[in-house]
Amino acid sequence: MLDCFQAVQRSFRTDDLIYDFSSKESNAVGIIERGEASVIRIDKDGVSTVLEELSVGGVFGRTLAYAGSVRDSMEVVCRTPCDVLFIDYPHIFKRCEKACTHHSLLVQNMLRLMADKAQALSLRVDVLSRRSIREKLLCYFRQLSEQEGKQTFTLPFSLSTLADYIATDRSAMMRELKRLKEEGVIRSDGRKITLC
Repeated sequence: MLDCFQAVQRSFRTDDLIYDFSSKESNAVGIIERGEASVIRIDKDGVSTVLEELSVGGVFGRTLAYAGSVRDSMEVVCRTPCDVLFIDYPHIFKRCEKACTHHSLLVQNMLRLMADKAQALSLRVDVLSRRSIREKLLCYFRQLSEQEGKQTFTLPFSLSTLADYIATDRSAMMRELKRLKEEGVIRSDGRKITLC
């Protein structure tokens, strides 16, 4: 199957650049096989925003990209060491001469992954549409709590990345987290959060 799709596997270290959406050569779809990475947008002023967190099974590529200003750059960066499988985009939808079932299955899986990505983006819009840092944090915490099915959950990334994810200043976010703890709305121990 890997031969059929002309797939290439590559390994990356923490903080390595996996993919640059602006590169003309970037016409591949990447699939995270091991590790964690982030899709990051950097605007013309150098402000970075985490658009998406990727873990095993996460998919990225220019054909699946977000809209943005032509002056913004978008990258996929490793959070931990990663193994990534790259498949040239045209090979996904072009049937091979053998008419193998792998192609049909891959197209079905890609459509499912795109639907999952659309749902994740909807959740993200819900967080970002909140007016205050407090509302953004509580909305995101409720989402994580619902995913885990319990009041206690672990943040999938660091507090610095959380600030990027909710598109706010880290210092202001830390002050708001402190207030939430003092008011008894949440308890926290590192990345472990409990909604009270």
